[in-house]
Amino acid sequence: MERETILTKLKDHVPTILGSEKFSRYAVMLPLIQKENGIHVLFEVRSQQLRRQPGEICFPGGRIDPGDFDEKAAAIRETKEELGIAGENICEVFPLDFMVSPFGMMVFPFAGFITNPGSIQANPSEVGELFTVPLSFFIEKEPEIYRIEFKAEPEENFPFDLIVGGENYNWRTRGMEEYFYIYEDKVIWGLTARILAHFIEMIR
Repeated sequence: MERETILTKLKDHVPTILGSEKFSRYAVMLPLIQKENGIHVLFEVRSQQLRRQPGEICFPGGRIDPGDFDEKAAAIRETKEELGIAGENICEVFPLDFMVSPFGMMVFPFAGFITNPGSIQANPSEVGELFTVPLSFFIEKEPEIYRIEFKAEPEENFPFDLIVGGENYNWRTRGMEEYFYIYEDKVIWGLTARILAHFIEMIR
């Protein structure tokens, strides 16, 4: 291969996260509602009919479709579909930090205000229940954080003879933190709690 060919390839390359073309891409909306006693955060309880994580608490969101203009458009579309509201009832939508999970997912969270919450008609095939929590609760209360460690388990035919240390190789362990908020009888945890904690850090 010629030097010029290599340089052309390098100059034309736009950096991204290595391997991210294989990641599942999701967009999520952290919905805010103005009530008489202040701003509240709106949560969904996932329908028991859903195959994945039935009954868990989450924000509106889902996989980014090829037809979505961008991540923000996907978050708005999913919010419209799940809450049964018109696009004009979703305003002031701004991006939070995107996340790369250890499970091959890229998550693009947004925060936005829901106007006219009385018009919400949740999609029963996806949403079992809706509830709100005063934003002040999360500002005043730190989340509980617990750590999970992942153990390396090479497959049966892994070529230990090709690496220094062989079967005694000192694998670097990987861990992640799980966040929990407990409000009355509701447990908000996992990715939803992590996005929420990041949002609270931003606005404090």
